[in-house]
Amino acid sequence: MQLDDLYRRVIMDHYKNPRNRGQLDPEAVVTINLNNPTCGDKISLQMQIEDNVVRNVKYFGEGCSISLSSASMMTDAIKGRTLQEALKTAENFSSLMKGEHPVFEYEEIEALSGVTKFPARIKCATLAWNALRKGVEQMQKKG
Repeated sequence: MQLDDLYRRVIMDHYKNPRNRGQLDPEAVVTINLNNPTCGDKISLQMQIEDNVVRNVKYFGEGCSISLSSASMMTDAIKGRTLQEALKTAENFSSLMKGEHPVFEYEEIEALSGVTKFPARIKCATLAWNALRKGVEQMQKKG
C-alpha cells in the first residue's frame, strides 16, 4: 500500500467515523464559530478548559472531508493537553501546511500533509485549527 493510499484511508476514517463530534454543555465551555466562505465549510468548536488544560473538546458543523477530518484529528490531538501544548500542535500543523515536516505526537495528523498539493484545500484543513487558536486567545483574555 502506498503512503498516499494510507493517508487517504486515515482521512476517510476520520470523516466517516468522527472523533469528538457533538456538543458540550454551553455553560461550561468556550465556543468558537468559524466558516470558510470559499467552499462553505462551517465549524463550531467547543472546549472545556480547567486549570489551563483542555478537559474536553467537541465540534460540529458541515463541510468537506478534509475540513471535518482535520477537526476530528485536532480534537483528538488536543484533548487532555495544556493550552500551550495545544497551541504548539497548531503551530506544527501550520508548518505542515507549508510543506514542512514537523513531528506530531498524534501521528494521524500527518495524513493531511497531502493537502499542500492542493492550495485551495489548505483553508479547509486549517479551519478547525484557526478555531482552536481563537478559543485559546479567548481563554487567555479571560485570565
